[in-house]
Amino acid sequence: QVQLVESGGGLVQAGGSLRLSCAASGSIVSINIMGWYRQAPGKQRELVARIFKGGITNYADSVRGRFSISRDVAKNTVYLQMNSLKPEDTAVYYCNAQSIPVQVYWGQGTQVTVSS
Repeated sequence: QVQLVESGGGLVQAGGSLRLSCAASGSIVSINIMGWYRQAPGKQRELVARIFKGGITNYADSVRGRFSISRDVAKNTVYLQMNSLKPEDTAVYYCNAQSIPVQVYWGQGTQVTVSS
């Protein structure tokens, strides 16, 4: 089992920045991918960014160049640095971990609100 605890959400004006953190605990050696998803009201949950165990990163087209995912292996923590935020980035952001054998874990979610 893997437990994920997110922090760092909040309210920010358009153009501002926020950094989300996700601390993993439990069977962390089994984790192959960690990432961030988001879900806006009335919309499906979507991938924002993810980082593979080897360090490769993927980004949604809508955030590429503005968001950056990174990790601190010693702290078992993944970060999402969000710059140049837009009102359309408003959503609940969820930390995600996928392990081998395949199991999917979710954090509780953290609200990000960007005002115009």
